[in-house]
Amino acid sequence: MVQPFTVDVPQAKLDAIRARVSAYPWFPAPEDESDQWSRGVNTAYLKELCAYWLSGYDWRTAEAELNRFPQYIATIDGLDVHFVHVVGEAEGTRPLILSHGWPGSHYEFWGSIEKLAFPSRFGGSRTDAFDVICPSLPGYGFSAKPRKPLGQRATARLFDALMTKELGYARYLAQGGDWGSMVSSFLALDHPACVGVHLNMAALRPADTTPQTEEETQWLQTMQMMLQLEGAYLQEQSTKPQTLAMALMDSPVGTAAWILEKFHGWSDLRNGGLEGVYSKDQLLTNIMIYLVTDSIATSVWYYRARLEEGGFFLPAGTRVETPTGVANFKGEPVFKIPPRSWVERIYNLKHWSAFEEGGHFAAMEKPDAFVGDVRAFARAVGF
Repeated sequence: MVQPFTVDVPQAKLDAIRARVSAYPWFPAPEDESDQWSRGVNTAYLKELCAYWLSGYDWRTAEAELNRFPQYIATIDGLDVHFVHVVGEAEGTRPLILSHGWPGSHYEFWGSIEKLAFPSRFGGSRTDAFDVICPSLPGYGFSAKPRKPLGQRATARLFDALMTKELGYARYLAQGGDWGSMVSSFLALDHPACVGVHLNMAALRPADTTPQTEEETQWLQTMQMMLQLEGAYLQEQSTKPQTLAMALMDSPVGTAAWILEKFHGWSDLRNGGLEGVYSKDQLLTNIMIYLVTDSIATSVWYYRARLEEGGFFLPAGTRVETPTGVANFKGEPVFKIPPRSWVERIYNLKHWSAFEEGGHFAAMEKPDAFVGDVRAFARAVGF
């Protein structure tokens, strides 16, 4: 059953978060830290953001923005799944499900939803319009918390049931980055109603990861180096998430630091730094979604669930045969898109595009490029 949903956080919850931020016991930064982030979150910037959090940020304004699109709760296999559902100019004929990742939220797509659903409002053609469905992953945001780690393949089963059984769509497209790329890939692999998948991260790996070209060798070496530099969070969240969860659940400032470091490290900051890409309000709204729902703990469980489900690797002889599109945002610093030859070992590639700017959070960083490429993919596969 699908029920309407409105974000309405009790004032007592907001007051408790504010009190913890205000009382945070700041400790000295390294004397040579300056404006660098090489040792982790930058202390001066985090202090600046927290000062704005207390004096300038207004959750009620953010809450009104989060309620701008119709949203619902569907109970599927005993779990409440939160989702935005915008029936656009396609009027029920071209459904598109958008899946986010960590440390993002459904809010990542806020600059893209209306453009995807109502292109004529932005100078586009009605023929490019979609019905847009944008869920929160299980254990994230306003979706319910699973009783134990629940992974990406299980999420795909929930999301397919949402699309077909709850919303009645016979066929649909899926889009995702970060964990959303795995959820969307499993929608394409396991569920025939998914007739096309568009990705801005290619997380699945072939059974045989031996490089077959010099380009693949270079990409693999770069990925291994970047995971050495930036992948400690991945190891902790995959192996001992509950230990980390205990610390993060106790501290709004700690949660903000943990999330903010990734937005800084994974975004394309070549043209103006962090606030050249996001406003303080955007950063804080994404952080607050974790805090007002107490979901940072179950969000990091999602990494452990990946291991328990079987990891990133497809079995030998398995390939995603559903038509696939890949958007390569070259400003992605860490999880770079593999060479096309590598992607074609995993996916039935029908659309390939590259953008010189934009990083990990593509829909949030470069919404116009993101929207345009999703439209182009849909045309390419005749949806």
